[in-house]
Amino acid sequence: MLVQDLEKQIFEINSGADFEKTALALFHHQAEHNAVYKQYLKLLRVDHKDVNSCASIPFMPIRFFKDFEVISGQFEPEVAFTSSGTTGAASSKHFVKSTKLYIQSFLKCFRTFYGNEKNYTFVCLLPSYMERQGSSLIYMMNYLVQQGQQEGCGFYPRVDDAFVSLMTKLQQNDKHQVFLLGVTFALLELAEKYPVDLSQCIIMETGGMKGRRKEITRPELYEVLQKNLHVTHIHSEYGMTELLSQAYAKEKGLFFCPPHMRVLIRDMNDPFTLLEKNKTGVINVIDLANIHSCAFIATDDAGKLLENGGFEVLGRIDNSDIRGCNLLMS
Repeated sequence: MLVQDLEKQIFEINSGADFEKTALALFHHQAEHNAVYKQYLKLLRVDHKDVNSCASIPFMPIRFFKDFEVISGQFEPEVAFTSSGTTGAASSKHFVKSTKLYIQSFLKCFRTFYGNEKNYTFVCLLPSYMERQGSSLIYMMNYLVQQGQQEGCGFYPRVDDAFVSLMTKLQQNDKHQVFLLGVTFALLELAEKYPVDLSQCIIMETGGMKGRRKEITRPELYEVLQKNLHVTHIHSEYGMTELLSQAYAKEKGLFFCPPHMRVLIRDMNDPFTLLEKNKTGVINVIDLANIHSCAFIATDDAGKLLENGGFEVLGRIDNSDIRGCNLLMS
């Protein structure tokens, strides 16, 4: 299957059979044309021609995006997204061949769960992301803000009286629902220092404390935000630099994927063994929008699949460099 055909098909997937067929076609393509992934499969002694199901596909350790140029084929990227990382640590780099493909992907994801983006007033409270270059989240939200173009749409660097006043005013507009996307530490600051009734808004948390304050569990976060901001549910976004797609949770941290994305759970001690539902392990992601990089990624996030088809994210694993990650270093 040609790459051009894959680009057309991934956003038209509407069944498990469609996903399986497209994922296998993309796997065989990347096994041949992604030099890093090809070498990884070689060191695993995996012949891609013998792989005939998604469950048999080896997932590439996510840290390879820090150490190598992970691309399928040869191209000049339109943009390179980078992760924030920690001080002194290497950042992941995701070289994106087509921003059009990224836009198609995040719009498909958003519309799957929230409908038309033009129905919202997007307010972005993302100070840690605004302070650096190369954020895929900023790129996505900037596009959504421009689509809305309602008064008050935009990015805000801090929580203060003016911001609270703005939020109070915006949610009185009955034509467009306010969609507040905030990094965790900023939303906590809003809830603790400026408790305000935002019951008419969608509040979505993304990211973590970014070193600004002590990490807390998602249930603890939800309890504070729900109580102080008077909302029934806190929404969450699961995305990362290395992915062009996002999963969303509308309540209780229960995430669901769009049709072209799938989450599997691997054993913590054996990265090549997949676990059944309700078993805690580490998250593997198939993101078919990653046509020009690698669509099969072994993350460093702990999680579990649920009976209803969703999944939970339970935090980071203690030792990110799990067995299998250092094969290309030798």
